[in-house]
Amino acid sequence: MDDAGRKGGDLPAAVVTAGVIAPPPLLFAGFLCFALIADHLIDGPGSGVSATPRFVAGTILPVVAVILLAAAVRGFRSAGTKPEPWKPTTSLVVDGVYRVTRNPMYLAMMLIYLAVALMADSLVTLALALPLWAIVRFGVIGREERYLDRLFGEPYRRTGAGSDAGSSRIHNAMTAESSASWL
Repeated sequence: MDDAGRKGGDLPAAVVTAGVIAPPPLLFAGFLCFALIADHLIDGPGSGVSATPRFVAGTILPVVAVILLAAAVRGFRSAGTKPEPWKPTTSLVVDGVYRVTRNPMYLAMMLIYLAVALMADSLVTLALALPLWAIVRFGVIGREERYLDRLFGEPYRRTGAGSDAGSSRIHNAMTAESSASWL
């Protein structure tokens, strides 16, 4: 059986989920709504990017995001586990898009967030992407990493998640050591 099908070990009853601070789609949607409303209320400045590049990026980013999301969900289904981090994990997913990034769904959500911010020409929304990513990194990804490490141990550590040592994968841009460079 490869790592993608490896089942998690026994955990104490109190440790059945990652304990994320909130469902990630709710975090992204909530931040996006707050940012757009705040931008409107304060009549925030534009991004400074002309309309054509904003439109191109605002069109391409969601397409890339949908591809990432579809690949990620397909990986979870193939492994027989749930993609929602507030539900128990039963298998470690390491194939497909997870060979490139450990967090394709969060990356996809951020791409959608940025696309909307660009299309709305909202500097406020773009600026709030940084604190949003910090919250996702530490309130979701960090908790998931600790949970998966306790659940799967060495097979999880072999994915390189949570460590920059000896790995050139894109997912390292999302580790605590390099959380400032999140894309």
